[in-house]
Amino acid sequence: QVQLVESGGGLVQAGGSLRLSCAASGRTFSYYAMGWFRQAPGKERKFVAAINSSGGSTSYGDSVKGRFIISRDNAKNTVYLQMNSLKPEDTAVYYCAAKWGGSYDVMFRYDYWGQGTQVTVSA
Repeated sequence: QVQLVESGGGLVQAGGSLRLSCAASGRTFSYYAMGWFRQAPGKERKFVAAINSSGGSTSYGDSVKGRFIISRDNAKNTVYLQMNSLKPEDTAVYYCAAKWGGSYDVMFRYDYWGQGTQVTVSA
C-alpha cells in the first residue's frame, strides 16, 4: 500500500511556470517508477511524463517535450514536475502514479494513483 499526494497546482498566466510535487508514503519509494498524467474536463487521461526508479531515465508526452521536466528525490520520497512555458491547453487535473519494479510505463499500468491537483493556465 502506497499513498501519493500531489501539490503545487494553481492558476498561472500563459507563459508562466509551476512545479508540482508528489509525496509518497512508505520506505520503498526508490523501487517505484513514477509517472505524471493529466486529464482535462471531458477528455481522456493522457500521459505526461515518467521517470524510472533511479532517476536515470525519463520519458515525455509529445505535447510537453521541451517544456516540462520530471525529477525525483528518493531521499525525500518525492517526485516533481517542473512545468515551463505553460499554455492554456495544459489546463487539467494532474495525477501522480507509482509503478513497482523500477521501469516506467506510458500505458497507465501503474499500481497507485494520487488524488490529483488542478492546474489552470489563463490566456
